[in-house]
Amino acid sequence: MQTEIEQLFEKKAGTFTEQDFELFAQFKAALNAGKVRSAEPDASARSGWRVNTWVKKGILAGLRMGTMVSMSPDPMRLPMFDKSTFPTKRLGPGDGVRMVPGGSSVRDGCFIGKGVICMPPMYINAGSWVGDSTVVDSHALIGSCAQIGDNCHISAAAQIGGVLEPVGLLPVIVEDEAVVGGNCGVYEGTVVKRRAVLGSGTILTRSTPVYDIVRGKVYRATDDEPLVIPEEAVVVAGSRAISHGPGKDWGISLYTPVIVKYRDSKTDSRVQLEDFLR
Repeated sequence: MQTEIEQLFEKKAGTFTEQDFELFAQFKAALNAGKVRSAEPDASARSGWRVNTWVKKGILAGLRMGTMVSMSPDPMRLPMFDKSTFPTKRLGPGDGVRMVPGGSSVRDGCFIGKGVICMPPMYINAGSWVGDSTVVDSHALIGSCAQIGDNCHISAAAQIGGVLEPVGLLPVIVEDEAVVGGNCGVYEGTVVKRRAVLGSGTILTRSTPVYDIVRGKVYRATDDEPLVIPEEAVVVAGSRAISHGPGKDWGISLYTPVIVKYRDSKTDSRVQLEDFLR
C-alpha cells in the first residue's frame, strides 16, 4: 500500500480514477482499524518514535480527492460542509467507545481504542490515534495525526496540535498513562513520554525550553529532534526573569515550563482516573 499511496500523492486534483478512490478507501479503513498510523514507536530513534511520511501523504491526497458536500443533519439549523472523503467517523455500541451526547465530533480516518470516553464537546481529527481507555474531556482537541497512548487523560480545553504538514515532521505524541491538564497546549511535534503530567495551563512548543529543576537539565527541540518531556516528569507553567536590557530593568519575566518533580504515590493519587468513571 505504501508505494501506491506515494504514487497517489503525486496526482493532481481532477485526475483521480475509480481505482484511486478504492485505494483511498482501503487506506482509510486501515487508519480506522489502527493497522497504519502516521507515527509509531521506534526504539532506535532518540525520541522513541518515527514518522511515517507516506501515511501523512495519504491523508493529504484524500483531502485533494474530496469534493465539498453537505454533511448537515439539519441544513437550516446546523449547516455543515466538508470534503466528501472525510465524513464523521461511524461508531456504534460494539466499538466500545463512550460518545457522550452533546456536540462532539470524530472525523473518519482515525483510530479510537476500546474504552475511550469522549466528553462533549470535543473533537478528534483524521489521522490521529487514541489508545484504549483514554479520556478526552470537554472542549479538548486531538489534532490531525496526533498519537495518544493508552489510559491517558486529555483534560478539559486541552489542545493537542497534530502536525499534518510538513509530512516529514513528527506529529505530537502523548504516551501511555500521561495526564494533560486543563487548558494545556502541546504543539509542533512535542513528545510527552509515559506517565508524564502536565499541570493546568502548560504550553509546550519547539521554541520554548523546559527547565528541569530536579535533574538540573534544560530540554530543547533542535532542527532534527522534537522537544521531549521525560517519563513521569511533572511539568507546570513557570517563568524566568529577563537577564539584561530594558526587560531586566522593568522586572519582566517570560513564560517557561518547569519540571518541578517526578511522579510519586502522592502524584498518582491526585491524577488517578477512578474506575467507576469507566
